[in-house]
Amino acid sequence: MSRTGAEEDWKRSARWAGVDLRVDMVERLARYRDWLIDEAVPAGGIGPSEATKVDRRHIADSILFSIVIDDSSDEVWDLGSGVGLPGIPLAVLHPAVEFVLLDRSRRRTTLTRRAVRILGLKNVEVRQGEIADAPSSISTIVSRATLTPDVARRELGGRLGTGGRALIGGSWDSRPSYQGWKTVHVPASVLDQDVWLLMMQQS
Repeated sequence: MSRTGAEEDWKRSARWAGVDLRVDMVERLARYRDWLIDEAVPAGGIGPSEATKVDRRHIADSILFSIVIDDSSDEVWDLGSGVGLPGIPLAVLHPAVEFVLLDRSRRRTTLTRRAVRILGLKNVEVRQGEIADAPSSISTIVSRATLTPDVARRELGGRLGTGGRALIGGSWDSRPSYQGWKTVHVPASVLDQDVWLLMMQQS
């Protein structure tokens, strides 16, 4: 996809999520896009077939997770972050919010730390560890295509503070419905296909 086409995808996702995507943010996302293609794919951070899908499937999709974040949010944890998805795009869009990106893989966390340095992101901390290592009373959790909804409900629910929210994504061909989760529909007009996210709020 061309750079222009990629930017249009990112802007549509940002508009849907209620985020003002500034020029400096677009430039940082473009640098991250290039890093994913040039370094993360060859290093095995994401699959070799994903290079042609980075713009829409990975970055634009990650931007959708902004619906649970605003600039008054407390620390946001991205659990099972891999090479920074969705955490790095979200950190670019929300520079006033602190992000912790947690993944079990040393290789992926090493790669992600390099991306954070290249992008000059001061609001991101990358940690290697298991989801069980995350603290309790987190206000916002995001996790993309890492856990099944049933497992995520059990693993993430116990780590949310009162009023905290978790948002997860996955690959669903039709509208998903799981106990304990609210289904959020992203219409096809945003990413050229229907996308669903699952949101949980701790009472």
